[in-house]
Amino acid sequence: MTDTDFYRTPIISQASDPENAARLQRLWETPPGLRGQLTTVDHKTIGIRYLVTAFAFLLLGGLEALMMRLQLAHANQHVLTPEQYNQMFTMHGITMIFLYALPVLSGFSNYLWPLLLGSRDMAFPRLNALSYWVFLFSGLFIYASFLAGDGPNSGWFNYVPYSSLSYNPGQGIDFYALGMILLGISTTVGSINFVVTLFRSRAPGMSLNRLPILVWGTLTASVGNLLAVPAVSLAFLMLWMDRRVGTHFFDDGGGGNPLLWQHLFWMFGHPWVYAIVLPAMGIISDGLPTFCRRPLVGYTPVALSTVATMFIGFGVWVHHMFATGLPPMSLSFFSAASFVIVIPSAVAVFAWIATIWMGRPVFKVPFLFFASFVLLFVIGGVSGFMTAAVPLDWQLTDTYFVVAHLHYVLLGINVFPVIGGIYFWFPKITGRLMDERLGRWNFWTMFIGFNLAFFPMHISGLLGMPRRIYTYSNGYGWDTLNFVTTIGAFLFAIGVLLFVANVALSLRRGEKSGPNPWDASTLEWAVASPPPPYNFAVIPTVASRHPLWESHLSEEGSDSSVLDRGPLLAQGRETMGVTVLDGEPDVILKMPPDSFAPLVMAVLLTALCYSALIHSGWLCALSTVGILGCLLIWLWPTALVQSVKCQTMDVHYD
Repeated sequence: MTDTDFYRTPIISQASDPENAARLQRLWETPPGLRGQLTTVDHKTIGIRYLVTAFAFLLLGGLEALMMRLQLAHANQHVLTPEQYNQMFTMHGITMIFLYALPVLSGFSNYLWPLLLGSRDMAFPRLNALSYWVFLFSGLFIYASFLAGDGPNSGWFNYVPYSSLSYNPGQGIDFYALGMILLGISTTVGSINFVVTLFRSRAPGMSLNRLPILVWGTLTASVGNLLAVPAVSLAFLMLWMDRRVGTHFFDDGGGGNPLLWQHLFWMFGHPWVYAIVLPAMGIISDGLPTFCRRPLVGYTPVALSTVATMFIGFGVWVHHMFATGLPPMSLSFFSAASFVIVIPSAVAVFAWIATIWMGRPVFKVPFLFFASFVLLFVIGGVSGFMTAAVPLDWQLTDTYFVVAHLHYVLLGINVFPVIGGIYFWFPKITGRLMDERLGRWNFWTMFIGFNLAFFPMHISGLLGMPRRIYTYSNGYGWDTLNFVTTIGAFLFAIGVLLFVANVALSLRRGEKSGPNPWDASTLEWAVASPPPPYNFAVIPTVASRHPLWESHLSEEGSDSSVLDRGPLLAQGRETMGVTVLDGEPDVILKMPPDSFAPLVMAVLLTALCYSALIHSGWLCALSTVGILGCLLIWLWPTALVQSVKCQTMDVHYD
């Protein structure tokens, strides 16, 4: 479709034609009942499912952490056996890092991206549904190892030879390896969807220099995942083959190299850190200015620093391997990269501080979480900066100092933006505000508990407490610090429960919010709360980085002015496709209907992994044939797909 054709499509006021709104409702809404729930491809439903599932895993990981803290609260405790502790320790790491941290951000992005970008859905709705179902089944698959009586027990990093068959003959490591391959499929297809959605499915006029920072963060994380996930998927496949097929990729006695595992794992692992941090930083960059009543200071440097962080992040994986005996010259290069990566992060920190300083902060609960993130980000960043020095890293690498750094980076820098983001976008998702008083109790309990739990770990590490131990003896000076850490962990858990209670109460009795209770500036606040199934009755045309704030200065003086005129696109499930750089109208994108195919494909992929676990050739063959058949049905051309380029629309104007 040419630019001229675009301006000949129906131009209509969103508020003035209920008949067209009703037609869009019929076209886009998910049918009621179980069939609709299993077949829906609505990005909002999928986003909510990601958020709920990720929080369920967060609670599971938290319970595992509390069990470990009870074991370590005093010297010579016997709450857990060594094997139980190893399994708790391993599953806590797997759950928090892989099953919570990135999926919860995928939940935000799945729900918000089309609304932020002025679109009606993600570019590949069925692929979006597939990514969720595979994520869910991968988590259930890994946790099923407990039902088999043998959970993963070699740490979330799963180093060989500890995870090799000779040292670990049970099935726990196989559950982990195959579950991570399954999770890699989910992450990969989700990342492809985000990248294509950004480049093709956004509002006319939304050029790259008008994108919200959350979009930049998720885009950068998605590109990074596409490059990093194959490395760890290959590593887990090679490990499974070493264990069950008889290969020797990591077996030194068979000509392999155990250190190869660490290279492959951390080639993925360090970019993954930024994949679960950059979208969270985007939440801060988009949410904080709303409560400071001004645009973000330094938008362009912050967007560039987001991309630069991931780019440099691919050059620092040996940061985790300084103590493995690599040549000193190679260590110097990776040490330098570990120092340099602080610079783009510092750019964002100064931008947030300047935004607060030059604004007029409104101290609502979301602002408290966003502002506290800046402090936690600095603490986590400084401790990481310290370990970039090779000699100091040699002293700290296997101590609780690194555990403290890890939790400030992966928990503090992720959980606080996530909780703040839910307080911020909860009115958009549900149409209700969360309770402000309970929210303040929630914030202060979590903030105090978090720092009480994890800051003393720095001191424990400096006093020489090793990480990855299930108990310790008296006389080392660690008892008081560990007891304080345990108290902080339980206080933090109480804060999380207060948040869950606030969500539950607000869903039932929260104050009605209206479309834009925060007077925010981005497109998602221009539609009803919660949004209709089609998001926008007309596709908005964007002429500003802050369209709703700009609308206050227009003659209309109304948030809906950005939606007053635009293409209707109501001949089916349709949205606008634009050019990559400038967001110029380019094509009408036909969206597929709801389908069982994503769920069936996810079930078949899980069955294929299960066949590898139990060494069943017939189940492997059936699963493979089923996957190929499902792909054929999924990709089979239909009249709807064939009509994309020849679709015409009558010319009329409101």
